[in-house]
Amino acid sequence: MLDLRPVGYVIGLLVAILGVAMVLPMLVDLAQGRGHWHIFLQSSVITTLSGGLIAVSCSNGVKEGLTIQQTFLLTTGVWVALPLFGALPLMMGATELRFVDAFFEAMSGLTTTGSTVITGLDDLPRGILLWRGILQWLGGIGIVVVAMVFLPELRVGGMQIFRAEAFDTMGKILPRATQIASQITVIYVFLTFACMLCYVTLGMSFFDATVHAFTTVSTGGFANYDASFATFSGPAEYVASVFMILAVLPFVLYVQLVNGDYRPLLRDSQVRAFLSVVAVLVAIVALVLTQIFPHHWEQALREALFNITSIISGTGYASVDYMSWGPFLISLFFFIGLIGGCAGSTTCSIKIFRYQLLFSSIRVQLQRIRSPHGIFTPRYDGKPVGADVLNSVMVFFVFFIFSLGLFAVALALTGLDFTTSLSGAATAMGNIGPGLGEIIGPAGNFSTLNDTAKWILALAMLVGRLELMAVYVMLTAQFWRA
Repeated sequence: MLDLRPVGYVIGLLVAILGVAMVLPMLVDLAQGRGHWHIFLQSSVITTLSGGLIAVSCSNGVKEGLTIQQTFLLTTGVWVALPLFGALPLMMGATELRFVDAFFEAMSGLTTTGSTVITGLDDLPRGILLWRGILQWLGGIGIVVVAMVFLPELRVGGMQIFRAEAFDTMGKILPRATQIASQITVIYVFLTFACMLCYVTLGMSFFDATVHAFTTVSTGGFANYDASFATFSGPAEYVASVFMILAVLPFVLYVQLVNGDYRPLLRDSQVRAFLSVVAVLVAIVALVLTQIFPHHWEQALREALFNITSIISGTGYASVDYMSWGPFLISLFFFIGLIGGCAGSTTCSIKIFRYQLLFSSIRVQLQRIRSPHGIFTPRYDGKPVGADVLNSVMVFFVFFIFSLGLFAVALALTGLDFTTSLSGAATAMGNIGPGLGEIIGPAGNFSTLNDTAKWILALAMLVGRLELMAVYVMLTAQFWRA
């Protein structure tokens, strides 16, 4: 029989940590003097006690390691439990959101999607704005640990190719996660602090700089203003672009860099491919924008760099309404969102390494057709790739396209138009943020969608954030009989 106590223990601890984190926005609201601090106090008490009680009640079943079943349940269970409690301040506070809206916002935050149902951000208490930033910051570091520890161990979507990279194999998932998380956390905090300092230097208030540093480094995209990042257009866009790019590079390479080995960062094929793709896309978009902004080449380059980086990284900031840039760029932005960044980072979507493996497999197949008696092997980063990795990647592509179509059809059945349904499914599964069209485009938000559509999108965020198979495997009867 499946023992859920180890899973409950870890989830309980993380819920309790989330409750403690609510103290920070409580102190901010208390200092602001707007009378909303008690909402965070109540939410913190409820969340911390609930998490603590769950952990204590399950503590007698804690073991040194987790089984595969338990790991799958833990990976998905965390991203369901935390939004449930993270939604409390949003329901009880100044926003007074209904449960579906609060859960949508919390899920969007913790999965670093960045889609929002809240309007009037400019007038909200600072505690709520900070809480949205904290949710994304915690979700960002959480997904890095999941991508580097759990998904490779679970052989999800070809992630096993990164198994134990740069770390000693310890044989047990939880102890190894603790070791990796401690090193990642230091690097993650440093990047956040550096980003915040750069924003302050460019004239942002300390509060705005802090919240936007949280949502930049996590590639989340929640902003403090309805105009998103357009409020800070100018040099801040360059800073944001740099830190978004830094956040989508593999964190394992930063760990190696800190330990004195800088060569992997320079030689990694995934990094080179990602930077090359960004450079080409920025050049194309900037060239097109010079026709829209004649005699303003710097603005064209800046808007191209910022918005391309924002979409491909899954951050979802918007500095302009790019829906007015014409059908070519609108279509290009849709497909850019399906690329993603590097594995083992805060980024989202399909990710560069899977495209590299796909193209490598296609090239080998073409070589075999031309030379039937030759021996050709797909390679990644100069190393042969096993059949299990290739099969896992191909299955991921198939399931991603299938899921995208499924969610798009489900959204269309709720009464949404084609553009909103398809782009909504893509932005949720890719954890990108804004969609396309007048409703959920960069100039709109998700508040006007019906409740059914919001639940569908929240599910799509979860499925996309956990690389699809980690969620889908639990729908099979064999999983529960194992």
